[in-house]
Amino acid sequence: MKRTGVIARKEGMTRIFTEDGQQLPVTVMKIDNCQVTNIRSKDKDGYVAVQLGAGTAKIKRTSKAMRGVFAKNKIEPKKKMAEFRVDEDKVPEIGQEIVANHFVPGQFVDVVGTSIGKGFAGAMKRHNFGGMRASHGVSISHRAHGSTGQCQDPGKVFKGKKMAGHMGDARTTTQNLEVVGIDEEDNLVLIKGSVPGAKGGWVFISDAVKKPFPENVPLPAGIKQDAVKAQDNNADNTEQQDAEATEAPAEEAPAEEDKE
Repeated sequence: MKRTGVIARKEGMTRIFTEDGQQLPVTVMKIDNCQVTNIRSKDKDGYVAVQLGAGTAKIKRTSKAMRGVFAKNKIEPKKKMAEFRVDEDKVPEIGQEIVANHFVPGQFVDVVGTSIGKGFAGAMKRHNFGGMRASHGVSISHRAHGSTGQCQDPGKVFKGKKMAGHMGDARTTTQNLEVVGIDEEDNLVLIKGSVPGAKGGWVFISDAVKKPFPENVPLPAGIKQDAVKAQDNNADNTEQQDAEATEAPAEEAPAEEDKE
């Protein structure tokens, strides 16, 4: 079973406390106006997928091609776009907004993001090399990576050799992260542990592929209208219970007999 993921924005990290007093480090993810912008069908495109858009972009910074897509589906321009492969029976409708109740506490997710760039890094930092000796004889090559080739044959450095170079700023996937809580009012998802990327960066959150499919998750997705209806029903039930408790009839006092 495969359902769509969501596009979220990394707000930062904080901590929460469990019932037994333990503290858990969590990453706060904001699902900002994540809507279904298009559907990929097997007949037309050769595969089944859901195209999502999140955030709000200025019209002048949106290409003419994407303006046509947004105008056709009557959706505001989005800042971040992504596609998620789904099953044919788990395709939401165009224009529907996916909210935080798409996930349930306790389930595991995979998070894809762009790691923080580190610039040009040496072999010890980039590949965890041990470096040279720290004695005086090594002179100023203590953190060098050492030999990179062989002799006249092959007479070159093979591609992919671990050397100093650009580090970070790459697509990174962290698997099997636990969802410890959601905030439906502010549309937040709290994920245990660290998530790749810097604050304010966009990430893709989807159900973990190496864990069983979670139970009690909304299908085909957590839609905003369904979340509003559930909140209204809970509020109506609470009001009804309060009204019944308030309007409970009081016991009638026995009438006093007339004394002659």
